[in-house]
Amino acid sequence: MDLEIYDETNGQVTDEQKKLIKNVLDFAAKEIGLKDNTEMSVTMVNNDRIQEINRDYRGVDRATDVISFAIEDNADDFPVVMSDEMLAEIPENIGDIFVSIDKVNEQADFLGHSVDRELGFLIVHGFLHLNGYDHMEPEDEKVMFDLQRKILNDYGLKK
Repeated sequence: MDLEIYDETNGQVTDEQKKLIKNVLDFAAKEIGLKDNTEMSVTMVNNDRIQEINRDYRGVDRATDVISFAIEDNADDFPVVMSDEMLAEIPENIGDIFVSIDKVNEQADFLGHSVDRELGFLIVHGFLHLNGYDHMEPEDEKVMFDLQRKILNDYGLKK
């Protein structure tokens, strides 16, 4: 997977945390069978910045932990005739995840588990949203949260 990680926290995110983000996303991508040439980004921010994003895009004027922006597939709007081989080579950008490092630290402390576990949880949660998973309905929540738990446990980020 082609992953760009941006740090807008003035160095609050360590190199080890960036490596964790990459590794857990690669692991999750394999778990759900994502194509190798999938593209996405993760931007690490602080509470002030994620509050701005939350306010501007969701109409909620408070800091949150993770926000996902999935890129909608509008391929039907512009049909292009290509062979299956050519289509398989075109990278698919699935979207962007924003995570507040402040919330990662606050929630890890509050929940009594490691910062790595909380960071991994939020990254996987946002990633699953980018891939069409949701938790608005109880049956969807069960599917998403069971998969999220499986990915984190199998990766080694247990509670």
